[in-house]
Amino acid sequence: MASHVPLVDYLVLGDHPHLVAHQCSICGARYFDRRNACANCGGTTFGSADVETDGEVRSFTIVTFAAPGVTVPFVSAIVDCAGTSVRGNLINVEPDPDHVTLGMKVRLATYSLGIDDQGTEAIGFGFEPA
Repeated sequence: MASHVPLVDYLVLGDHPHLVAHQCSICGARYFDRRNACANCGGTTFGSADVETDGEVRSFTIVTFAAPGVTVPFVSAIVDCAGTSVRGNLINVEPDPDHVTLGMKVRLATYSLGIDDQGTEAIGFGFEPA
């Protein structure tokens, strides 16, 4: 049986894929990377917080130049998921200004990044039009 592994440790796979952030216990600021202290208040204790899977595009750019082997163009965006900012690519949408707009409603989506020789599939995430 093939196994699946998330590309990033804050992506939870399963029947309802979602992201999990580290949330400051004092001020509620959320981060996806490991922190020794909160950049907002200096707090040093964190809990886990599920991030909403629906969001709205707050900022985006259409990337036309990338490292060798990276397919371009693609859309890199900042998505507001009920107050949590998430950086990710927009997928399943044409990468042009006629199809991507500020305020666009999107939802979290997962996709295969490939399968290794042992049958383990790497899973990434992006956001697609809602």
